[in-house]
Amino acid sequence: MAETIRAALARAAGELAGWSASARLDAELLMAAALGVERDALLLGRLDDPSPTGFEILLDRRRRHEPVAYIVGQRDFWTITLEVGPGVLIPRPDSETLIDAAVDHFGSPGPATILDLGTGSGALLLAALAEWPGARGVGVDLSAAALAIATRNAERLGLAARAELRAGDWGQGIEGVFDLILCNPPYIESDAMLAPEVREYEPASALFAGPDGLDDYRRLAPEIARLLAPTGLAAIEIGWTQAAAVSDLFAGQGLVASVRQDLGGRDRAILVRH
Repeated sequence: MAETIRAALARAAGELAGWSASARLDAELLMAAALGVERDALLLGRLDDPSPTGFEILLDRRRRHEPVAYIVGQRDFWTITLEVGPGVLIPRPDSETLIDAAVDHFGSPGPATILDLGTGSGALLLAALAEWPGARGVGVDLSAAALAIATRNAERLGLAARAELRAGDWGQGIEGVFDLILCNPPYIESDAMLAPEVREYEPASALFAGPDGLDDYRRLAPEIARLLAPTGLAAIEIGWTQAAAVSDLFAGQGLVASVRQDLGGRDRAILVRH
């Protein structure tokens, strides 16, 4: 007798539980992808169906610690769903802290202009553009692979007309000022120990930033001071132990910095104003 989806999910979740903090969710997302349905449809009406053969193939990739987002090819972020894949950092819920802070600052009118430095999949820029239909934005990244994914995301979400995506090294070559600057730079110390799904799969260039994790903030501080509009806001993600050091770097450029915590109560963003 064929294994049911219910039984296959229980088996997979039990197997992954030894090292994945989201074992049951992992199994459900992989099963939904194998079936070609949304997770809700799986849970509401398919649990007693036979498990599809494709599930075991996807599960085997997860057994090798490949991130679920790469296996299924997408990740939800804020109010949008993004394509993700090798060569681009997987958007984390913690990064939504930056958008949440911007919503508090600008309210429903929103910013007119947005700059996303190190746009990756386009997560921050496209989430902001989806939030404020009157805004236009620029996303910058050094990675051609990331820009290709960001471009496809902008097109699929119907935001391409308001999103300019360009190759660049942080703010170099960018002119003018922006109401909202968003940035999730690399901030992990070069010798830090990371989980295998991060260390072995996600791009090192989006993770590591020198011995103290601050190399990119040192470059960003003067560029953000130049590019931020007089009444604007820059929301920059940080590691949870870096608030004081990063705040000092921006204060050295004559900017005022405050700290924003994520939903877990950890320092997650530096909010910068003139």
